[in-house]
Amino acid sequence: MIRYFTEDIVFSLNGKALTKQWLKEVAAREDRLIGNINIIFCSDSYLLEINRKFLSHDYYTDIITFDDCEGTTLNGDLFISIDSVRANAEEYAEGRLNEELDRVMVHGILHLIGYDDHTGKEQQLMRSKENEYLSLRKKFEK
Repeated sequence: MIRYFTEDIVFSLNGKALTKQWLKEVAAREDRLIGNINIIFCSDSYLLEINRKFLSHDYYTDIITFDDCEGTTLNGDLFISIDSVRANAEEYAEGRLNEELDRVMVHGILHLIGYDDHTGKEQQLMRSKENEYLSLRKKFEK
């Protein structure tokens, strides 16, 4: 089950049901099942505190993924900074907030699946998977 929450901001995701279907299909194509995934939308400052407290990192980011997976079942928390997603949408996605938000959500799901992005090669694979699944997302909008 995918659930949506907010912390310290006012935000409402459009198309929650379609997003759930899409992310379930992403998981299925990677031979995984969706278990309990919480997607928490928050501010930059809220996510920075999580980054400092749990990861000992002192920098802003758009997403932090906490993995609690069991075998092939995906469980975890995706904390997403709407502030950073908005800024990235302006810089990289021609202002399309929903597209950038979809990229960040699928990025978190890919982390739960086991993909990483520490090296250049891993980043290339992650971006390729993101693009593949963003194309799939468009099919859920028809």
